[in-house]
Amino acid sequence: MCIKCTRHPQKNVHTVRMATAPNRSGHFIRQWRKHRGYTLEQLAERIGMSHQNLGKIERFKVPYNQELLENLAAELRCAPADLIVRDPTDPEGLWSIWEGLKPAERTQAVRLIQAIKGSGTGTGG
Repeated sequence: MCIKCTRHPQKNVHTVRMATAPNRSGHFIRQWRKHRGYTLEQLAERIGMSHQNLGKIERFKVPYNQELLENLAAELRCAPADLIVRDPTDPEGLWSIWEGLKPAERTQAVRLIQAIKGSGTGTGG
């Protein structure tokens, strides 16, 4: 799609659809809360925080800290790092697929990935 540049009307500006990060400040706290079925008020109470402050963190108005991540992770039954790097609502995310596998399937998946990596037939980099 092309639009006219307001500073240089004789030129077209090409808009490019960029891949965007899943969220603005690198956390999936809201997604994890909803994934586990908590309301904002319920989770805030369980971690000893006001729902107003937790809501501000979820909306990227206030930064999180390590202590908060650890408290949230304990309640949400995940690792603190999951709150930052993993969207539990993404059904095609690697971890979502992994969690759906039975132990024998996980072993098979690891072997398959090792074979792909070892064969040098992977695409990319």
